[in-house]
Amino acid sequence: MNDQQLLRYSRHILLDDIDIEGQEKLLAAHILIIGAGGLGSPAAMYLASAGVGTLTLVDDDTVDLTNLQRQLLHTSDRIGQPKVTSAKIALHAINPDIKVICVAERADQTRLDALISAANVVLDCSDNFTTRHAVNRACVTHRVPLVSGAAIQFDGQLSVFDPRSASSPCYACLFPPDREFEEVQCSSMGVFAPLVGIIGSTQAAEALKLIVGIGTSLAGQLLMLDARAMEWTRINVGRDADCPVCGSTHST
Repeated sequence: MNDQQLLRYSRHILLDDIDIEGQEKLLAAHILIIGAGGLGSPAAMYLASAGVGTLTLVDDDTVDLTNLQRQLLHTSDRIGQPKVTSAKIALHAINPDIKVICVAERADQTRLDALISAANVVLDCSDNFTTRHAVNRACVTHRVPLVSGAAIQFDGQLSVFDPRSASSPCYACLFPPDREFEEVQCSSMGVFAPLVGIIGSTQAAEALKLIVGIGTSLAGQLLMLDARAMEWTRINVGRDADCPVCGSTHST
């Protein structure tokens, strides 16, 4: 690290759990973020400010006025721009030293496989089950940790799925792909603005912990937040031996 980096990241370096060695791990890391909206905004901003060396952002949407109530990466003067382009401007304003790769497309399974195989950690900040399952499949295939978040109305949830661990479930263990789940989105149900900030920031924290190798991740646990009462609930989640994605009969 040069003198400017030592100064920029000094508050991390002062932490015994991170120190210079941990900060160098962050500078060398590559994190993939699926979605540059409500969850992706705070997650990307904290990862950029923390010095994660390369961030790849995947989103095929453009900035809309209705996004600005909660998607802090974007501003009124960037309405109509691709979200990944708007996000890159914001992230480089925070930290011009990091590399931001923009993927302005709805990535299919083949594209996700390529993107995820190149990442150290993946953050799923998407808003639909199809994308979440596709991301999960690629993470399991390439043994890349997945930090998954969701938020709707006043309810948020968060978990880590770490295929490097034999005991860690995957997303499909918790939400089987062949089961019917109600697809709810902010555009029809609404969302409390600070809720996505809380969940997205926590996703960033889990990702940083995974990169540096500190603390205990949320693998094997589902964390749920009721923002009306500001009450967190934690439940244990086990691996499903019959899971069609990571189960013993399907794993390689």
